[in-house]
Amino acid sequence: MMTKLATAHEIGVRSRPRQQPPRTLVLAGPRGFCAGVIRAIETVRAALQTLQPPVYVLKEIVHNGRVVEDLASEGAIFVDTLDSVPDGAVLVFSAHGVAPSVREEAARRHLHVIDATCPLVTKVHLEAIRYARAKYSIVLIGHRGHDEVIGTAGEAPAAIRIVSSLEDVDQLELPDPTRVVYLTQTTLSVDDTAEIVDRLTARFPAIQAPPTQDICYATQNRQDAVKAIAPRVDLLLVVGARNSSNARRLMEVATRAGTIAHLISGVSDLRREWLDGRRSIGLTAGASTPRVLIDEVAAWLRARGCERVDEVEVASEDVHFTLPSIAGGSQL
Repeated sequence: MMTKLATAHEIGVRSRPRQQPPRTLVLAGPRGFCAGVIRAIETVRAALQTLQPPVYVLKEIVHNGRVVEDLASEGAIFVDTLDSVPDGAVLVFSAHGVAPSVREEAARRHLHVIDATCPLVTKVHLEAIRYARAKYSIVLIGHRGHDEVIGTAGEAPAAIRIVSSLEDVDQLELPDPTRVVYLTQTTLSVDDTAEIVDRLTARFPAIQAPPTQDICYATQNRQDAVKAIAPRVDLLLVVGARNSSNARRLMEVATRAGTIAHLISGVSDLRREWLDGRRSIGLTAGASTPRVLIDEVAAWLRARGCERVDEVEVASEDVHFTLPSIAGGSQL
């Protein structure tokens, strides 16, 4: 029996890889930094330039490791507790806010405090104080243990009950069901919060809503953008830290829409196999994610076949917050 030897031409044809059709990268807009995050980061940089290092920052200024690393390289010192801050030192409160007990301790230690709390978080704090003084029971919808929720709950611990789920609502007992108000963490899922509010209303028909929505404009816009692109992508990548509430909510919004989604901190988390069989890849980022991380992921995707880039923008953001006093600070 004769065996036919393959020609060089036939070998070349068989070994040539099959060319894949180009992929599309769909960018959700808005994505990345919000006004509160920009204000917080600029506050630390202004303190470093004006007052010179060391400048201490209580907790992560925003929930993103790259941001923290960059500011640390410029001279910021991040601490988990006030015990690590020398008396009289410069201290910046993070964008998530702090409880009154922390402010009182800072005053006792005569710290030069610069408050980078997001103004929209401060709004919720002020609402909590006002309703507590009016003898309301306050239902705070949010994630237990999150820095923002800890700070808000600390404003009126005797009046505030934290709920994170429908089950929490079902177990809720309040002293006066006719005098109840709900407030929310600023970075929640809009849809999940609406479900909890509906359950609260069913249990406590007299419950009042905050004067204006507590979920911030940036959280709402980024979730709306994910909803807009989810039906047209095979995969959605959310760039953000694992401890970033708003980034995690974006992944959940995509999953709820039936889209496969992954939360990644950056390029190092990407997996080539995620792209197998995917022709349209969506990309978004949480409100505390710097643009450099988004651009690095976009470049990685373009290098792997995302030749076409589309952007779907659902809202234009022009919000700007002024910086807190730096030189003056609060010599507590």
